[in-house]
Amino acid sequence: MRRLAPIALVALSALALLGACGGDDGAPAAEGGATALSVELWPAGEGQGAAVTATLTCDPAGGDLPDPGAACAALTAEADALGPVPPDTACTELYGGPEQARITGTLDGVPVDASLSRGNGCEIDRWERLLPLLPAYEPVPL
Repeated sequence: MRRLAPIALVALSALALLGACGGDDGAPAAEGGATALSVELWPAGEGQGAAVTATLTCDPAGGDLPDPGAACAALTAEADALGPVPPDTACTELYGGPEQARITGTLDGVPVDASLSRGNGCEIDRWERLLPLLPAYEPVPL
């Protein structure tokens, strides 16, 4: 019985180390990961003309957006806006324009694939919250 105690201790230590490395699901640990994003923006809607593109990295802030520092700060403050609007959310039927954007890459080591539009009040809110991440563009006249 006493011989099992050291074996159990070694097994528990190994499990603790595995947990500290992000678990056994292959997903990277979120803390300390890289932030590297690509942004595509279609002023007239996806598939309607050329996309305006930009890149962003954080820690240190870089890329070709006008203000990478503000974009990284917006990611910290508004990261939840990268997720889709929950399906049971009531949104105003307000059309903000044809613009669409897609943000892909990693945020703190976690994969990101977010689609943005201005098709209703909820989507306009997401667009505005993430505006520092979007490249400059000429709006299409309505």
